[in-house]
Amino acid sequence: MPNQEYQQTLAQKVSYTGVGLHSGKEVLMTLCPAEVNTGIVFVRTDLPERPEIPAMAENVTSTLKATTLSANGAEVFTVEHLMAALAAMQIDNCRIEMNSPEPPVTDGSAAVFCDLILQAGRVKQDAVRRVYAVPKSFAVYEGDKYITIQPYDGYRISFVSINPHPKLGTQYFDIELTEESFLKEIARARTVGFMHEIKQLQAMGLGLGGSIENVVIFDEDKVLTPMRFEDELIRHKILDVVGDLYLLGALKGHVIAVKSGHAFNSGLAKQIRAYQLKEEEK
Repeated sequence: MPNQEYQQTLAQKVSYTGVGLHSGKEVLMTLCPAEVNTGIVFVRTDLPERPEIPAMAENVTSTLKATTLSANGAEVFTVEHLMAALAAMQIDNCRIEMNSPEPPVTDGSAAVFCDLILQAGRVKQDAVRRVYAVPKSFAVYEGDKYITIQPYDGYRISFVSINPHPKLGTQYFDIELTEESFLKEIARARTVGFMHEIKQLQAMGLGLGGSIENVVIFDEDKVLTPMRFEDELIRHKILDVVGDLYLLGALKGHVIAVKSGHAFNSGLAKQIRAYQLKEEEK
C-alpha cells in the first residue's frame, strides 16, 4: 500500500507543572511513551491503584464548559486542548500521568502542549496508523446550531460562529488541517471568556484557574486581553473540535460547524463511534 503511515509515540517522557483552568488545582502532568495500539490514556497517579481513563468518545460524561472523561471510578476534565495537540502532532499512543483531575491550562491554548511533544521527540512505531475515513455523513442539530462531518479526502474544518458581542459578531474560518497549518493558524488560539460569565462560573466552582494570562476576556463592549489573532474565538473553537474529535482517533472528513460547542462535538463523536461498533459487529 502506498503512503502507509505508521503509529507514533513520544521518544521520551516530558513533564509540565501548572494549574487547571476550572479546578485551579496544581497539577504535575507527564506525557509518557506508550506501546502500539494503546491510544491516548490518562492515568490518575494521585488516586489509589492509579486508575486509567482511556480517551475515547464513549467515556465522555460531561461537556459543561469543557470535556470530561470518566472510567474506572475516576475522571479527568478539560482534556480538549491537550487532545488537540496530540491530534495535530499525530501522537497515536501516549500515557498521560496526572496527580490531579485536570491538565494544566498553560496559556489557554494548545501551543505549550505542541512544544512539549516537539521537546520530547517522536518515534515511529511498528504498526500501521489507523485513520478512520468517514464513509457517510453524520450530524447533530439543535435549533440553528449544528455540526456535521462529510466524507472527504483529507481533514478539513469549516466553522461559523455568531456572537452578539460588538467585538465578535459573525466569524468564519475554514482550514485544511495538517501539522503545519495547525501550528501556524490554530495552536496559539486561547479560550475565550466573558466577564458576566466568570462570576457565575466561579460560583459553580469552575474557572478557578482562569486569568487574563490564559483566557481572552471580554467585558460588555471591549476585549481586556491583548489578542493573538483578530478572530481568536473561532480559531479556538476549531481547536476544541480537533481535540474533542480525537477521542475517535485520526480522522478523514470535512467537518462543518455552525454555532456549536463541546456538547455537539461529543454528540458527533459518539454517533460515529456507535456506527463503527455496529459495523464491526457485522
